Amino acid sequence: MQNSMRHADARSGRTDGYRERLGPSLWILVAAAVAAPMAALVLTPIDTTIALVVGICVGVLLIALLIAAAPVVEVRDGELRAGRAHIGVEFLGAPVVHVGDDARHARGAGLDPRSWHLIRGGIDGLVVIPVTDVDDPTTAWVISSRTPDRLSAAVRRAQITRSTPRR
Repeated sequence: MQNSMRHADARSGRTDGYRERLGPSLWILVAAAVAAPMAALVLTPIDTTIALVVGICVGVLLIALLIAAAPVVEVRDGELRAGRAHIGVEFLGAPVVHVGDDARHARGAGLDPRSWHLIRGGIDGLVVIPVTDVDDPTTAWVISSRTPDRLSAAVRRAQITRSTPRR
């Protein structure tokens, strides 16, 4: 499952987290799998058995590395984490969801070079979250998401939770 919501209180139905692995698309995995027969073909003149084993190992290894290296987008404990970067939600403004042509423009001509980016090909949705911290030179976080509405809602929910005084 690509996305998951963590439950803080099962009785109230409130959720307090979001997690999404930005895994490679099916076409990227297929392209990586094509490396297996190419590796086998190179070693075929030496020994076909070795070629077959090496080809299978290369294909499995490449696919496993692509999946393991995929970044994770997560909203948890008052922080937005995207890959290795993280920022407290109190330093973020209202998230803006982009899909379709709007997302294509936001990833291209409308992309601010001062913003922090986690953009993945093959993922249409995009969430742009402005940074409100005056000391931060980054103007916004631009994050690809397969479910941008859910990511946006999780950030807003975390902001409300963070700004609400505890009793």
